[in-house]
Amino acid sequence: MNAIAKAIDTLNEAFGRLIAPLLAVITLIVIYDIAMRFFIGRPSDWAFDVTKMLFGVHFMLMAAYGLRHHAHVEVDVLKRLLSRRKQAILDIVGYLVFFVPFIWMLLTLGWAFFERSFSRGETTYGMVAIPVYPVKAVIVIAAFLILLQAVAIVIRAIQQLREEETA
Repeated sequence: MNAIAKAIDTLNEAFGRLIAPLLAVITLIVIYDIAMRFFIGRPSDWAFDVTKMLFGVHFMLMAAYGLRHHAHVEVDVLKRLLSRRKQAILDIVGYLVFFVPFIWMLLTLGWAFFERSFSRGETTYGMVAIPVYPVKAVIVIAAFLILLQAVAIVIRAIQQLREEETA
């Protein structure tokens, strides 16, 4: 089970490191658009839509990486007062009862959202019609990666319980 958790961590770590530089690309596009406004007096037709879509992609795809590194907001003030065994139980119950069903819903509804967009050939409404369905596919990919990371967290909590029992 530990090998599965480590494999999930490795996947999300690699994916996060791959996606993180996308922020630099977004920044360059914004700088380009500002320069166009300053020098030509007119923004580009595509930069606003592209930066908005790329930022959404970056935000969604970095979520599993953030979960892996405990970068999300947690209410751990009370959790710290509990024993390690009770913390592990709280993690297992919290993830299985609340987190996993929500992410499963995001995965299934996100798939329907993507499918509808793909079947309609949905595009942006700007001067340049950019396909939207790739960005909506990111919802499904991100939900899957987050779900995997939740599995890794639950595996570690189960291991913690086993260690507590043998100690």
